[in-house]
Amino acid sequence: MRDIKGMKGMKGLHVLRTMRDIKRRSMPRIKTSAYLDLFILSKEKERLMKEKDRLIKENERLCMRKDAIEKRLEEMDLEMNRLQQAEATAMVREKESSTGSQSFTQRNDIKKEWKRMPLNY
Repeated sequence: MRDIKGMKGMKGLHVLRTMRDIKRRSMPRIKTSAYLDLFILSKEKERLMKEKDRLIKENERLCMRKDAIEKRLEEMDLEMNRLQQAEATAMVREKESSTGSQSFTQRNDIKKEWKRMPLNY
């Protein structure tokens, strides 16, 4: 019997392969007809082609969705820029009007000043 220390040093001891890993069978395969093998391979090819077509269509849908999202983002950027410019001009007008006359309302002979606040969201 060999010593355990000597066994650990043997080359290839840690590389264990099973019959399943190397795709071997304990019983030899039965010879089948070439027609049956051809039929099985053609069915597998059909299945893979359908899967490929499905993936191509899914990819096209994803590209269309991505384009729609990018277009919407561009529209939102333009709208935000337009609103920011409108807000900036409103702030300038408000500063100009606040330095001049103030708005008042009359109620029971009491003058009340309107409160102005910018609406920033």
